[in-house]
Amino acid sequence: MNIREAIRSRILILDGALGTMIQSYGLSEDDFRGSLPLLKMVTYKGNNDMLNITHPQTIADIHRRYLKAGADIIETNTFSSQRISQSDYHLQDYAHEMALEGARLARQCADEFSTPEKPRFVAGSVGPTNRTLSISPDVSDPAKRDLTYDELFNDYCEQIDGLIVGGADAILIETIFDTLNAKAAIDAAMSENRRHGTDLPIMVSVSVNDLAGRTLSGQTLEAFLASISSYPIFSVGLNCSFGALQLKPYVKELGEKAPYYISVYPNAGLPNELGLYDETADSMAPEIAEFIDEGLVNIVGGCCGTTDEFIARFAELAEGKKPHAVAKPYDHMLLSGLELHEVVDSASEQVATFNNVGERCNVAGSRKFLRLINEKKYDEALSIARKQVDDGALVIDVNMDDGLLDAKAEMVRFLRMVSGEPDIARVPIMIDSSKWDVITAGLKCIQGKGIVNSISLKNGEDEFISHARDIMRYGAAVVVMCFDEHGQATTYERKIEIAERAYRILTEKVGMKPYDIIFDPNILSIATGIPEHDNYAVDFIRATRWIRQNLKGAHVSGGVSNLSFSFRGNNYIREAMHAVFLYHAIQNGMDFGIVNPATKITYDDIPAEHLKIIEDVVLNRHTPGESESPQERLIELASKIAEQKAAEKAAGVGQKNSKSGGSDDAWRREGVETRLKYELRRGLTDYLDADIHEALEKYPHAVDIIQGPLMDGMNEVGELFGAGKMFLPQVVKTARTMKMAVEILKPYMEAEKKTGSVSAGKILLATVKGDVHDIGKNIVGVVMACNNYEVMDMGVMVPADQIVRKAKEEHVDMIGLSGLITPSLDEMVNVAKELRKAGLDIPLMVGGATTSNLHVALKIAPVYDGPVFWVKDAAQEPLIAGRIMRKDKNLKSELDSQYAKMRSEYQEKQEKIMSIDEARKHKPNFFDGK
Repeated sequence: MNIREAIRSRILILDGALGTMIQSYGLSEDDFRGSLPLLKMVTYKGNNDMLNITHPQTIADIHRRYLKAGADIIETNTFSSQRISQSDYHLQDYAHEMALEGARLARQCADEFSTPEKPRFVAGSVGPTNRTLSISPDVSDPAKRDLTYDELFNDYCEQIDGLIVGGADAILIETIFDTLNAKAAIDAAMSENRRHGTDLPIMVSVSVNDLAGRTLSGQTLEAFLASISSYPIFSVGLNCSFGALQLKPYVKELGEKAPYYISVYPNAGLPNELGLYDETADSMAPEIAEFIDEGLVNIVGGCCGTTDEFIARFAELAEGKKPHAVAKPYDHMLLSGLELHEVVDSASEQVATFNNVGERCNVAGSRKFLRLINEKKYDEALSIARKQVDDGALVIDVNMDDGLLDAKAEMVRFLRMVSGEPDIARVPIMIDSSKWDVITAGLKCIQGKGIVNSISLKNGEDEFISHARDIMRYGAAVVVMCFDEHGQATTYERKIEIAERAYRILTEKVGMKPYDIIFDPNILSIATGIPEHDNYAVDFIRATRWIRQNLKGAHVSGGVSNLSFSFRGNNYIREAMHAVFLYHAIQNGMDFGIVNPATKITYDDIPAEHLKIIEDVVLNRHTPGESESPQERLIELASKIAEQKAAEKAAGVGQKNSKSGGSDDAWRREGVETRLKYELRRGLTDYLDADIHEALEKYPHAVDIIQGPLMDGMNEVGELFGAGKMFLPQVVKTARTMKMAVEILKPYMEAEKKTGSVSAGKILLATVKGDVHDIGKNIVGVVMACNNYEVMDMGVMVPADQIVRKAKEEHVDMIGLSGLITPSLDEMVNVAKELRKAGLDIPLMVGGATTSNLHVALKIAPVYDGPVFWVKDAAQEPLIAGRIMRKDKNLKSELDSQYAKMRSEYQEKQEKIMSIDEARKHKPNFFDGK
């Protein structure tokens, strides 16, 4: 029996945390090193994957304990067995061996416990790495990335090769915080399955970043599901993040919408103030029982803080219970950016639901956009994309095909910059190019599910199939142009002939879902003076109706501006022609179109006398008895309108200030402080320079603007982020605006200072030894740099002695310590002790997911002579730094008093809590039916 067969009839039990179990063994540095000739100056403790090679008996013992507890699936100890993750330990050359040995160990243990009635399975664990493809590590360069899609894909291929050879039954891509990273892992899993001739199920598990339910890179769960909807996914679920209670609503959401088996393996509750997990097997069991009894899950297990004791309880709860009934497969198109865009198949409806694709980010169609890209004015180019979304574009088309541009490089840079603009990135992207390498490069930059524009049969079936398979590999939908080896389809008959042939190839040979196919039957110019062109619009509309009725699930799109090319220069006529054409095309099933979303003319806006003329042209109608053709009458109308517009322009009629009026600009009428706060919160820069200079006239010192309205804005951002009302890409965007504001103010601050640097202070940042997580620390660095602090980032896995040495050499004003995992808390205490030994009392700031104010009060402050601050989030860091730099004499005494009170209250609370043995004597029985 394989895992696909086993899951159909029962709930499968996944094991619990490996890291938590490993910590309980008290392994030494030598246990992690083993007998391998490794670097003596680097610590390996905490790099759990090394134990597959150096201490396999410990890992095997943990596997056996989970199997004894009743686990059906055990995970390999390979979460970080990728080159990119192991490079932090200088162990990249051991990554494949770690994966291979990790899978072999798990396979051996699973086989020991397997029986025909209860087979045991091995899930190859593939973690997200500590890098992200969707977020820039440098606030000054939003297009910068720590690694490329291809590098991550290759690392994942190497890891998954080891897992397959070692005997894994499935590939589990887990703790997903960036969907683009996950897409690279899925791509690698599919690639290695093909190479090995295997068909291992692909399991994915997401980690939501906040109670708003978004990933760290900003996607909603719905958008994530859309992003993976083209892939052969076996199960989808949630892990880590929070405890079971907090994850339950999101698991329900997945179960209602995802056509996959559903998994959940939560932490043992939320970490307490000391970074520990308070949930016990007894207290967590009723929460897991809700998932099981309500039919929400097919796979259930535990993450951080859980042990074999937890898994034994979960196995008891699941015995004989009915698994989740998987939702129906998707029957319509799902697209996504940071948010879901659902395209409901309306083929059976009289009128299609129209999805307008913004056309202005196309160097071939917009002279302004081409000029901005040529001049490297990317921020202004982004404003064009932003305006299209604001004007109602549901998808953004991006095209960089120009003879004088490096189209591939420009596509990559622009799409990476878009990913840092949440108000743009929330919508799907259409990657538009005639060069296939440009399209594939673009697909490797978007974490959502986008659209490729386009492929065709013009170079034959082999290339068509190859391109279609690439599109499926990267998880996108596709526009298919009605071209074949004989050229462009211009007649109704040729359009439907090519569309039907392409549809059969894509659905039957390639395996593409029909609803991921968008046909473009070619909108061609009409009213050109050539009689053969007069029926082009009619043929398109007829072909649209045929495709929607006969090629089930497929969609229809087109570049609408082509229709009116003969009347370029007369915007009214062009927009009116587009409105008439769309009215009839949408009635017949056209549901996509590349249009200008800011167009002002609708079908109902066109005066009756104009409408008849334009409609006669579009529909190729000639009224008997009329001496002039429809095209001649349209030319006359266009001439009259052009003359009227020229006269109005000469008289100054209808001229408007483009930046005035309108509800969208109401904030511009507020005071300068309110405006600056608004710009900071929204990440706007168009008026920033003018508003900063207005503030300079009001404030006596430039630094007062930073400490006043700008910091007020940052505080508001911090509050919104903490409340889950902003997500990470938005915060990073506000940080860029803050940096730009500081750059504007810097010359004025320099002029106010007679000597010395304008730096607000010097801060040393480091992720402590044993921890490779640095995303939070990098955000802190960005925010501090934006507030004019000199940042010295020592990176990850930094030993205490190096921190001490660097702090002394550089005479830093403060030190920031970061750590995500629980062992990091002990290392922070060690750093504080080492600083005190060195005679230093430099203000210390600590932050990270497991840190807390109580931990600082109980563990760090008592062993350090300088002030120690707990920093809740990056937005609070500049506020604390400001107090430090003002040399507040009462600061240390205030902290000491606060911490003494917290220690006293904690002690009193502990004295009131009975021992664990005593508590267990009085435990309630949740399973006696009472």
